[in-house]
Order: sequence, then C-alpha cells, then structure tokens
Amino acid sequence: MGERQILADFPAGAPRGSWPAEERAAELRSQGQPATVVMDLDSDRFLVVVKTVAS
Repeated sequence: MGERQILADFPAGAPRGSWPAEERAAELRSQGQPATVVMDLDSDRFLVVVKTVAS
C-alpha cells in the first residue's frame, strides 16, 4: 500500500459554495499531478494528497 503526500490543507468550514481544496486539486491535476481530496476527521480539514511510491 502506498503512502500519501499532503500537498495542501484547508479548513472544513469554508464559506457556502466555496470548495478551495477541490479547486487546488483540479489545478494540480491540470499540471499532471494525480491529486485527490480527502477529509481528515481528526483535524476537521480537507487534505489535497497524491499517492507516493515507496522506494
């Protein structure tokens, strides 16, 4: 199972209609990085992550 690298994080309490984590992930994907958004329930934050390959 691969590890994840956190590229950005955003508080879960963004204003209604605002999706900063999704916007950042889309920007990174357009640059060729396979970024996804996950929710970290412990910190109540959205994380923008990519899987890393263990070497």
